Amino acid sequence: MRVAMIGTGYVGLVSGACFADFGHVVTCVDKDASKIEKLEAGIMPIFEPGLDSLVEKNVKEERLFFTTEAKDAIRDADAVFIAVGTPSRRGDGHADLSYVYAAAEEIAELMDGFTVIVTKSTVPVGTGDEVEEIIRKKRPDGEFAVVSNPEFLREGAAIKDFKIPDRVVVGTDDERAREVMQELYRPLFLNETPILFTARRTSELIKYAANAFLAVKITFINEMADLCEKVGANVQEVSRGIGLDGRIGKKFLNAGPGYGGSCFPKDTLALTKTANDHNSPVRIVDTVVEVNAARKKAMAEKVIAAMGGDVKGKTIGVLGLAFKQNTDDMRDAPSLDIIPALQAAGAKIRAYDPEAMDEAAHLLSDIEFAKSAYDAVQDADAMVIITEWDQFRALDFERIKEALSTNIVVDLRNIYSPDDMAARGFKYTSIGRPSI
Repeated sequence: MRVAMIGTGYVGLVSGACFADFGHVVTCVDKDASKIEKLEAGIMPIFEPGLDSLVEKNVKEERLFFTTEAKDAIRDADAVFIAVGTPSRRGDGHADLSYVYAAAEEIAELMDGFTVIVTKSTVPVGTGDEVEEIIRKKRPDGEFAVVSNPEFLREGAAIKDFKIPDRVVVGTDDERAREVMQELYRPLFLNETPILFTARRTSELIKYAANAFLAVKITFINEMADLCEKVGANVQEVSRGIGLDGRIGKKFLNAGPGYGGSCFPKDTLALTKTANDHNSPVRIVDTVVEVNAARKKAMAEKVIAAMGGDVKGKTIGVLGLAFKQNTDDMRDAPSLDIIPALQAAGAKIRAYDPEAMDEAAHLLSDIEFAKSAYDAVQDADAMVIITEWDQFRALDFERIKEALSTNIVVDLRNIYSPDDMAARGFKYTSIGRPSI
């Protein structure tokens, strides 16, 4: 099949490359000429494991193309995916749909023959209706169907999530559109992937409900971690104890500094806005948003307390800046709250992240960026782990001990064992476990 992907951000690029790898012919469209030039040269705009080789392979085999000109791509397409950004709108937290609506206008002008228009971007309930109205107004006699097909990609594991998903959700009542979507995802039938067809508004809400529920799980275990610290319990054992219950499940029960990234923060805000607009507030999610924001700020206080209550003039070696491992995404990363708070308290920051330092340089000021984890902690007064990159999981602690000017380690991801760290001679602070 022929696919046009409008937008070459995280969702559009990954989805386009994976559809091409399924055997479809995909043209990714973006108005940013410099981004298209880089993609044609094999330079990825984001870090995602395996994406560069997947793009290279499908470009070479002439199934994946990049362009700034949408005309031919849309005219020839069986399905046109809208995969543009929907950032949180300033002031009310609602999703900014201006890019989605602009894409709909362009598609309406250029589509030729029956076209399935698919919203892949995360959009509030009812957006599909508005997209359909925009297109119908411009093309009253046009043959088209607007479909919701939300993405459930985890940054750092997006290719696997696309090719071996837990489920595919498609929102449409149009039989022709259903047939097109079944053909697009036909390779997944071999793996017996559940493909759930629903009404369009239901599909739109499924995406927000899923992310909100995961945000609730993360925030719940973080609050349990705080309680563990007060009563002398171990949050990792609590997590395992409840996670073995099949009704709860073990995923997203790792205590840490709070959730961040491109999805959970903006999607929880958008869901609460939609719920309030319809006079059906989601109070649990309202609280999760509030608690998570406070938690990220509280992590700086945890570091300061571990350093004796005063960090003025002290150097802190920070390991990890991205919101999670295997990505360079800094959107709503805990580091963006923790580091400025430490700086406001008088600390100097030297930081290292394997992929996110270029992006972090635009968002954080007065930071010294290091060449390695060991360089980051050289002569520092404490080491703080913010992101759980694999390369931080087996550090040479003899080398760390020699580099640090103290023995203070604050692990906000619970990578290490308190007993092991005590045996190595460190004053070790983690999340939801006894400090040693």
